[in-house]
Amino acid sequence: MQQRNFGITGFDVSAIGYGAGTVGDGRLAEKQAERILNQVLDMGINFIDTAKGYGLSEQRIGQYISHRRDEFKLSTKVGYGIEGKQDWTYDCIIAGIDQALTTMKTDVIDVVHLHSCPASVLQDGQVIDALDEAKRKGKVKAIAYSGENEDLKCALSSNRFDSIMASLNFCDQRIIHNQLVEAKQQGLGMIAKRPIANAPWRFDTQPHGDYAEAYWLRRRKMALEFGMSELELALRFTVFTYGVDTAIVGSVNVAHLQKNIEMIKAGPLPNELVQYIHARFRECDDHWIGQI
Repeated sequence: MQQRNFGITGFDVSAIGYGAGTVGDGRLAEKQAERILNQVLDMGINFIDTAKGYGLSEQRIGQYISHRRDEFKLSTKVGYGIEGKQDWTYDCIIAGIDQALTTMKTDVIDVVHLHSCPASVLQDGQVIDALDEAKRKGKVKAIAYSGENEDLKCALSSNRFDSIMASLNFCDQRIIHNQLVEAKQQGLGMIAKRPIANAPWRFDTQPHGDYAEAYWLRRRKMALEFGMSELELALRFTVFTYGVDTAIVGSVNVAHLQKNIEMIKAGPLPNELVQYIHARFRECDDHWIGQI
């Protein structure tokens, strides 16, 4: 697995990371959750991303792979859902980090994000102050922002974060020539979420109420022509976009994850194909904002 510098944080991450929201599903058997988390590490994926809002995800990470903590970088998201604390306050952030440390049975979390925090809250500053305090105390290594569009612009303009997470794929490219450039100029790490656009090719007709819905419409309009599987095109496009340090993929199917790893061994897409994908996005763009 290719390793990359995660901005100027001082640590490396695997080019493909694991989105652990999928193992937070309460319908997933405990044995299966244990198996997939350990197999993720066995495959060489060393970056695992979760969040307070991902069901049983943090609990299962603590239960099943905390004994392998030195094998992976851990990322989570905070800002809400702490009993007795108002969402998006200093106290909520501090308590959220402490709760995550306990739940995941670790002394430090490598990356902690504000999870889609609105610009108005960022401008107040107290939530970022809370992250700074946790970093000073050694509870967090890198403070981060996860979000899109104007909120992401606000986060970057603060010059107070170590990394960002945002949607980036062949159907969601606006960040590539805007916020991503600024982030790398600041030396920030970059985590690409939704790297395969939630696999809109799964649906023959427009889905409704699915994360892939907006991407299904964009994909249909772009009507790309290419000589490989759409999964491979999507994955290699995102993973090898300049500035992306890791692209998080979520699955409870080990064979799918292994297939993803094999696909990126082919390296970047040919430059002419990348330019074609960029051009089609620009031609079809109908105010296509980043998907939350």
